Amino acid sequence: MRRSGKQRKAELQLKRAVKRGDVAPPEAQPRRKNFRRPPKLGHSLDARLLADDASRAARKLQSQFVKLDPDFLETTKHLAATLPLTRPISADACLLGISDHAHSSGNLVIDQLNVPRRPKWKYTMSKDDVDANEQGYFRRWMTQTDAIVERWHNQNNQPVVSGTDLGSAGQSVPDTAVQNKMPCPPTHFERNLEVWRQLWRVTEISQILLCLLDSRCPPLHFPSSLESYLASRKAKVILVLTKVDIAGPERTEAWTAYLQKRHPGLPIVQVEAYQQKVGEQGRPVYESYLPLPFRERLVNAMRQVHEEMLIPPERVRSDEAKLKRWNPPAKREIDWNGLLHAHGKKVGSVVGGAAMPKGKGKEGTADDAQEPEQEGSDNEGQLEWQEPEFLTVGLIGQPNVGKSSLLNALFGIHKVRASRTPGKTKHFQTLFWTPDVRLVDCPGLVMPALTPMDTQVLCGILPISRVSAIPFCIHQIGQLLPLETILGLTHPLANNAPVEDKRTWRDGKQPSLKDNKTHWTATEIMTAYANKKGWVTAKAGRPDIHRAGNAMLRLVAEGKIAWAFWPPGTDLTTVGSSGGNGIWLIRDADQHAEELDEDVEGGSGDETDEVESPDEGSDEDGDGNPSGEEEHLDADLKSVTVGRFGVLAIDD
Repeated sequence: MRRSGKQRKAELQLKRAVKRGDVAPPEAQPRRKNFRRPPKLGHSLDARLLADDASRAARKLQSQFVKLDPDFLETTKHLAATLPLTRPISADACLLGISDHAHSSGNLVIDQLNVPRRPKWKYTMSKDDVDANEQGYFRRWMTQTDAIVERWHNQNNQPVVSGTDLGSAGQSVPDTAVQNKMPCPPTHFERNLEVWRQLWRVTEISQILLCLLDSRCPPLHFPSSLESYLASRKAKVILVLTKVDIAGPERTEAWTAYLQKRHPGLPIVQVEAYQQKVGEQGRPVYESYLPLPFRERLVNAMRQVHEEMLIPPERVRSDEAKLKRWNPPAKREIDWNGLLHAHGKKVGSVVGGAAMPKGKGKEGTADDAQEPEQEGSDNEGQLEWQEPEFLTVGLIGQPNVGKSSLLNALFGIHKVRASRTPGKTKHFQTLFWTPDVRLVDCPGLVMPALTPMDTQVLCGILPISRVSAIPFCIHQIGQLLPLETILGLTHPLANNAPVEDKRTWRDGKQPSLKDNKTHWTATEIMTAYANKKGWVTAKAGRPDIHRAGNAMLRLVAEGKIAWAFWPPGTDLTTVGSSGGNGIWLIRDADQHAEELDEDVEGGSGDETDEVESPDEGSDEDGDGNPSGEEEHLDADLKSVTVGRFGVLAIDD
């Protein structure tokens, strides 16, 4: 209760009188307890603690990448505004240059890059000991990998800088006469141990691994580091090409032949995980669905691999004693017909735990390699072997290749979260396909490889909200895609009326007319797109080029701008590839443009297909500008394809 001025004055006088001894001190009154209302539902201390724990666990599984150098950002920003884009685009640009993404020299060996492996452990070790062992190993792996990447980055930048060190340049902008080419960007890979632990768990409990590759550029999703890691595991590997509807049958078949030649021992399967239906007002609607031919190919490949697992290895067949004790590492009887039609009471049901679905015994594995669980077990050979209850199939791959989307298509309903944002899956999820087969969805990991950052952005491996070098990425992608033609942009200088030359010249002295041919730069493309969309900065009112660049990168990464590479060594004359378009796929351009215009006018529901969890922040670019998730979807494209795999998200 608030006291008046007279009351406060009287209390002060009484306090002074008591201090002088003129008045006896008043009796102490009992302290009145403060009345507190009961907390609202969800606002109690326990509820807040649970919410904090959930948020902390989500941040613990957040992907981590290296931060770009400010000098690199300033340099590339200046070059993006001065270096003109190559027009027309060379026909060779549609070929994926493996050598460009894996440059090596005498002092650098690409095979040194590897995926971190789980250190050996024993049952006698405590949880803290195991964690400390893994932490120490991961720090050593990070130091080794960073050293390899730094040497690769420095070697590629030597001819570009012409003897000038970018690190010593400070904030000064280099002269274009000295540097007339974009510097080599760094590469990104997963730097969070908790995310790598998810991969370790999935590879440990799986007997068959489906490695998903984007059919638009499969080699970039299957680097040598991942290949060597999977070769060291006991699980059988099947390569699955996704998004074949975007790449087209010709490119997909060409990539299949290329992969079969490069990886002769691995089966390769093509899948697509959607079907198109006509929705309200004739708009196309895409639902999760795996057509029967693709399902049969996938199931047949799994059946063949399973039959190979039931055959004893050569070292066992040569020894009769071992052959009598040998047991297959997987369940013998599998209802493969049930997989084709997804029958069974457990279809799509979630199961918990990460127990190894294998029998117990000394000869329980099909090779000499032992899993960490088996090491250090003293009474291992005394246990009676039991056949596994079900076959475990794991889905692994880099972000945005369609792992969760394929699961939804296999079940025919939404079971796991799928989104256009890479890295939406945070931890591995285990679900039953049939009572005999269970599937494990692994989070996407950016594998260590000597792949430039702009190529990773093009493939959708990196989330756009984590990309700070937007002008650089637009410049590099503009060398492969005619963005000004695809988006129907008008050059910013075209709006300025030409200045009339009113000077008089002697005969033969008048200068020749300059070439009026417009040359595009990355900054001019972003400016033209911002002018077209009406995006301006809040204070100065200039075209918001960062928002425009962010939106264009999302259009490319989400597949709304159709693109695909051809395998290296492809004869472009036989496939009918014409120069000038790069990797742009221009089929059905008018039809897709009309569909997108209808979605914009009517308010498409595709804007809600990305489901954000409460513990995740909103997507913002590096400069604090909003990501423009809703605004950029209404881009007037001349050649677009609706994000097939983006519509497979669900509301929690």
